[in-house]
Amino acid sequence: MVNIAQIGVGYWGPNLLRNLVANKNCCLKTVVDLSPERQAYVKSLYPQVHVTSSVEEVINDPTIQALVISTPVATHFDLAMKALEAGKHILVEKPLARSVAEVDEIARLAKEKGLTAMVGHTFLFNDAVKYVKKLIDSGELGDVRYIYSQRLNLGRIRSDVDALWNFAPHDISIIQYWLGDPKPISATRQGMDFVQKGIEDVVFMNIVYPKKIMAHVHVSWLDPHKVRCMTVVGSKKMVVYDDVADNKIAIFDKGIDAKAELGKKMDFDNPGFVQYNHRSGDVLLPQINFQEPLKMEIAHYINCILGKETCITGPDHARGVIQILSLECGK
Repeated sequence: MVNIAQIGVGYWGPNLLRNLVANKNCCLKTVVDLSPERQAYVKSLYPQVHVTSSVEEVINDPTIQALVISTPVATHFDLAMKALEAGKHILVEKPLARSVAEVDEIARLAKEKGLTAMVGHTFLFNDAVKYVKKLIDSGELGDVRYIYSQRLNLGRIRSDVDALWNFAPHDISIIQYWLGDPKPISATRQGMDFVQKGIEDVVFMNIVYPKKIMAHVHVSWLDPHKVRCMTVVGSKKMVVYDDVADNKIAIFDKGIDAKAELGKKMDFDNPGFVQYNHRSGDVLLPQINFQEPLKMEIAHYINCILGKETCITGPDHARGVIQILSLECGK
């Protein structure tokens, strides 16, 4: 059993609480929140869990081995470093930190202390996302040409981060995971603040990777539709992952192929006019055996602490995401 404390019970916190309590390999000992209302909420659901407003209480508690940090982004780095200094494993809600330098400090200290430092990129534990990863790695899609994503909704507007830092960590972490955590060549963003000055409500981001791969990320909390969709265009096939659809994966046998020129070699060496085939085959809707991603994320965190698994959303993966979000590619 791993003794765990959770810091922060805001918007996402109750989901973390539920999965921590349900996991048979951990014991949720303490929950920290500054709000009396949130403290009362936790007590009403989980009377066996100690509730406090003191972060120092759990940091200094030698019986607590690990923390789950679900607090505003500005607090992530300081809380993570305090926890690691105290010898505790950490799972920090996305994003892990606000800069590459902060991620590097967390990575350094975690390595020095021999501790797990994990970021909550929950979609990497989504069975549909893992299915697309297998399609890409198997070569069924051919060469990946470009990926584009839309994560749109009307509301929940935040004031601590903009729409990019709120939504895009999900899609960027998925893209990095699908492509094998490559180092991007460049990342650019274009956004606009409409509701709160200085906090962009809609952002369009473009990422360029080696091997002529492009990615486009569109995020907004000012949109009439709830959209959670990603498309991967390959040289052989294309796939759409739609997280709000009944059929979360659709594989399209579509593409454009050059026709072989009739000649001695039956190849494409003719320097003249090249003709193309527009291929439009079947659409496959595979059945996905779906499990709650957060449940799998918590299980992975516990197994990493117990030495049973290697963390797939550790500082190295988090660093790539933060590089792109903060436009620090190349560092």
